[in-house]
Amino acid sequence: MIEAILLYTLVGFLAQIIDGALGMAYGVSSNSFLLSVGVPPAIASASVHVAETFTTAVSGVSHWKLGNVDKDLFKKLIIPGVLGAVVGAYILSNIDGNIIKPYIAVYLLIMGIVILVKALRSNHDEQKVTSHISILGVIGGFFDAIGGGGWGPIVTTTLVARGNNPRFTIGSVNSSEFFITFAQSVVFVAALFSDLVANWTVILGLLIGGIIAAPFAAVVTKKLPVRLLMGMVGLLIIGLQIRTLWQVLF
Repeated sequence: MIEAILLYTLVGFLAQIIDGALGMAYGVSSNSFLLSVGVPPAIASASVHVAETFTTAVSGVSHWKLGNVDKDLFKKLIIPGVLGAVVGAYILSNIDGNIIKPYIAVYLLIMGIVILVKALRSNHDEQKVTSHISILGVIGGFFDAIGGGGWGPIVTTTLVARGNNPRFTIGSVNSSEFFITFAQSVVFVAALFSDLVANWTVILGLLIGGIIAAPFAAVVTKKLPVRLLMGMVGLLIIGLQIRTLWQVLF
C-alpha cells in the first residue's frame, strides 16, 4: 500500500510540474499512466479529477500571485468549460469502460501528438486572440472529462497556436481549470462514490504529489523555456497510448 501511494505521488508530482509549466497534460499524463496499468477509464478519470481539484486550486493561486493570469480570458473560459465538463463526466460515468477504453487511448494519442508538434513548431508572432473562446471552452471541458485530461492540451495549445502570449495563456487556463475540474468531480463522486473509495490510494498519491509540485511549476512557467519538456511529454504520452492500444487490440 505504501509503495502504491509513493508511486502515485511521484506520478502526481511529475504530472503537475508538467501541467503547471506548460498549461497542459496533468490529466493526460496521469490518465495515460493509470490506463496503462489497468485502471478502468471512468475510475481513472474520476480519480485524476478529484485529486486535480486540489492541485488546480494551489496552481491557480500560484499563477495569480505571479501575475500570469489574463483576467478577461480567465472569465470567458469558466462557464463554457464547466458545461462541457459536466456533460462529458456524465457520459463517461454511464459507459462501459472496456468499450470506450480504445477510443480514449486514441484521443490521448492524438493529444500526445499535438503536444509534440507544438514543441517542434517554430516561434510565431504574438497576438491576443479572443474569438470563439466559448466554443473552445465547451470542447476542452467535454474532452477533459471523457479522456481524463485535455483541458490544457486543447485550450492552451489552440490559444498559443493562434498567437496568444504563452505565459498569460498558461496562467489563465490553469487558473480556470479549478472550476472545470470541480464540476467534473461532483458528477464523478455522485456516480462512482464506492469505486472511488476503493481506489483511495490513487487519489491520495496524485493529490500529495500535485500539491507539492504546483507552486514550483508556476515559477517554471515564469522563468524557464519549456519546449524540450513539452517534447518529452508528447513522446511519453504517445508511447503509453501505443502500449495501451496494443494491450486492448492484441
